[in-house]
Amino acid sequence: MDIVLLTAIIASLFLLIGAAEPLAARLRLPYTVILAVLGILIGGGAIFLLRTELTDALNPVAEAILALPIRSNVFLYVFLPTLLFQVTLGMNLRRMLDDWVPILVLAVVAVVVATLSVGYALSWASALPLAACLLIGAIVSTTDPSAVVSIFRSISAPRRLARIIEGESLLNDAAAIALFGLFIGFVMLGVPDPTLREALTRFPLLIGGGILTGWVAARLAVGMMSLFGRYDLAQISVSVALPYLAFIIAERIVGASGVIAVVTAGLTLNLMGPGRLPPASWANLREVWDLLAHWAGALIFILAALLIPRILEEVRIGDFALIGVVILAALAARVLILYGLLPLLSLIRLSPVVERPYRVAILWGGLRGAVTLALALAVTESVGVPVEVKRLVAILATGFTLFTLIVQGTTLRWVIRRLGLDRLSPIDQALSNQVIAVALQTVREDVARTTENYELTRDIVRSEAKRFGERLDGAVKAAEENAEILDRDRITLGLIALAGAERDAILARIRDRTMSSTLSERILSDADRLIEGARTGGRLGYQRAARVSVGYGRTFRMAVRLHNRLRFSRPLGRMTADRFDLLLSQRLILRDLHGFIDGRIRRIHGRRVADLLHELLARRAEAVDTALEGLRLQYPGYAEELERRFIRRTALRLEEREYDAMREDGLIGAELHATLMQDIARRRAGLDSRPRLDLAVEKAELVRCFPLFDDIDGKARKRLTRALVTRYVNAGDVLIRKDSQPRSVFFIASGAVEAESAGQTWRLGRGEMFGQMAVLMQKPRRAEVRAIAPSTLLVLDEARFRRLLRRSPAVQAAVLDSARKRGIAPETLFPEGLDAA
Repeated sequence: MDIVLLTAIIASLFLLIGAAEPLAARLRLPYTVILAVLGILIGGGAIFLLRTELTDALNPVAEAILALPIRSNVFLYVFLPTLLFQVTLGMNLRRMLDDWVPILVLAVVAVVVATLSVGYALSWASALPLAACLLIGAIVSTTDPSAVVSIFRSISAPRRLARIIEGESLLNDAAAIALFGLFIGFVMLGVPDPTLREALTRFPLLIGGGILTGWVAARLAVGMMSLFGRYDLAQISVSVALPYLAFIIAERIVGASGVIAVVTAGLTLNLMGPGRLPPASWANLREVWDLLAHWAGALIFILAALLIPRILEEVRIGDFALIGVVILAALAARVLILYGLLPLLSLIRLSPVVERPYRVAILWGGLRGAVTLALALAVTESVGVPVEVKRLVAILATGFTLFTLIVQGTTLRWVIRRLGLDRLSPIDQALSNQVIAVALQTVREDVARTTENYELTRDIVRSEAKRFGERLDGAVKAAEENAEILDRDRITLGLIALAGAERDAILARIRDRTMSSTLSERILSDADRLIEGARTGGRLGYQRAARVSVGYGRTFRMAVRLHNRLRFSRPLGRMTADRFDLLLSQRLILRDLHGFIDGRIRRIHGRRVADLLHELLARRAEAVDTALEGLRLQYPGYAEELERRFIRRTALRLEEREYDAMREDGLIGAELHATLMQDIARRRAGLDSRPRLDLAVEKAELVRCFPLFDDIDGKARKRLTRALVTRYVNAGDVLIRKDSQPRSVFFIASGAVEAESAGQTWRLGRGEMFGQMAVLMQKPRRAEVRAIAPSTLLVLDEARFRRLLRRSPAVQAAVLDSARKRGIAPETLFPEGLDAA
């Protein structure tokens, strides 16, 4: 093909891609539907031009269009890695972990159910072998919910729903293509009826090999990118190479799933990138990938649609019945998941509730698209697949894709409008009216000052003021009409605004680089959780999300188990250091939010709401200070190092601002400014590496500062330090249950616990111990003990505690004092004297 003509065609396709988006917005149709229609029109027009005698002048163009190198390998090896990789970079992984159950159900279970449903339905309705029917089921089971995501975002749908659909869009491609690779192997090998055992024996290699390949490739790429430092273009170039190399290595060398490898590589880079790359570099990388994915998604859709007219030329009357079977079976499978499995999982509290209107929208929004057409094209190009199977795969996949795009895609907005999802909720409408009224009042005051300063003509000012006042009166009237809603929900509205301001403050500190980039995603995730908690649960939801941000999560508890049972301390040391950084950042942000309450929320929602928010914010700050103080008590030296690091980072940012101001004022030249910026970048690079937390050293220091262990000599103290096990607990955790057998004694390093026995309660704090009475009396526990604050405990087993008791008069005195307070005679604890204890 002539390179000039090919270049002209590709450039023309980019023109169509540019025009498709505004056209889709004007027609209120999904963007992918417009691309598919354009592709079908171009492909059909090229065929028409070649077969008509109306004109021969455009025949070379038509021949060039039909001769475009549209192969399945182009889709799978060029476009698909780009799409999958970009989706993983844009995902909020930590928040998606909150909804991993519905995501996996829709992305994996739904794909498997749809594959089986379509496969067995076709096997019953046609003469195709079961392997070929299951292959068709795998091809049509992957959805393209990008249109639904964009529509939900445009109507301010809950972020949780958008996250679920984004997770589905990523993982269902991986699951469907993995199943496709499995069943096309059976078809090409001539296995008509594969057994479940045959499928399962190959599936672990596809998944496991892909995960390992993607993880190793991403780790190597991140290491290379971190070496390149401030060279943004070099880092972006490495990221572009990563998905393609991971895909090719997995497919061609390892024999695993390239899709799984690309997804794993993207997830790994998403988790590691923000901590290893400067924030500006990471933002630039994300922007480049957004553009690449936009082009790749549009090209894969429009090129695949070019093939549709040629594929449909071979359709027969009986094929329409099979297309109907595929449509019904696929919809039935999706209905089963959305209305059967998901409500069941919500009922047993394994999954968050997905409201019925959103389930309808997800059901009707299950559009199929370019990936389905690309997989069908791969089958038609396979030499080992029978001709009739090729024909039916192409026709059924194309027919089903056209149905979803033309029927479901064009009616999707109508369905959403009928469900009422395009309207603001009463609480959002109330917030909108109130904010507009306050904003317009502020604008009117500013305009009045501006017109006075510039001495504008009084008649013009008077007429414009009247016009503006009418708009303000309308906004105030709308706000007053919602007074009842505001009275009931203004606290919730204030909390949403407060959480939003917290997120904005975090972003500002990340941009200023006064906040650790390592934890930027985690801190932003906590802010998003506050917003969602306030929106869905009001004050209780906000407080629940605030407790989660301060408490110990599942991964922290897992790291504690590794430390306690296997003596593997590196993950716990890293997470404890992260917790230090997180709490320091939270404390700084919370102190700045009081000004936002007084400056903004008080004007919108009144004094009572503002005072309540001040109180809630003060409680959060107190919880953060308590947790931070507990860490300081455990690791005093490390806390000082982190605070010094923060002060130095802040000083660097202020110094940078001064140099920028001098450059703008002309006090220094460009060359001197560049030199000063390089010096700041060098010093900042040294501060980006956080000091390492050595838990063994810190525990020894903690034991040395513990009052009960003051009278123990050096060697015995070292043995005691090795024997003590650190245990981290959250507020509300039960430490000792009533009637349990005594096996350990607990020493409180930080925090506080509450014990309850026989209707009485008492509290213990830092430096005290509990559990010793039951150990010495050899009786079941009579009290239940639970933590009332995030606490750190040192745990000692029974045998070592008895040895400690013999050596330490301070511990003996503490045990006797505790016994006297509870009315327990010393001889009950030590019937043979203290020496025999």
